[in-house]
Amino acid sequence: MDINLQTLEKLTTPDLETLMNELIKNDFSKLVQFLYRIDVSEAKLKNILQANPNENAGKLIGQVVLERLAATKKARESFGTNLSKVEDDAERL
Repeated sequence: MDINLQTLEKLTTPDLETLMNELIKNDFSKLVQFLYRIDVSEAKLKNILQANPNENAGKLIGQVVLERLAATKKARESFGTNLSKVEDDAERL
């Protein structure tokens, strides 16, 4: 499964948690690349996972991803269409 922002924004929270758990189990390197690509703070994620060792990791990662997507959406809205054009150009690379 190819992960892109448009697909992620359409997922429900439970579906996102399921996707994160599937990546943890089946393609951890793809998960790491994805988190890097959407600019999830490694330190923040590490702290959250360490602080909640008995929680579902997919759920915790999903929450961080949702927060990051919300921040990205807010930034897009505040910068207008210029940022969207830059992102579109970057995705073509």
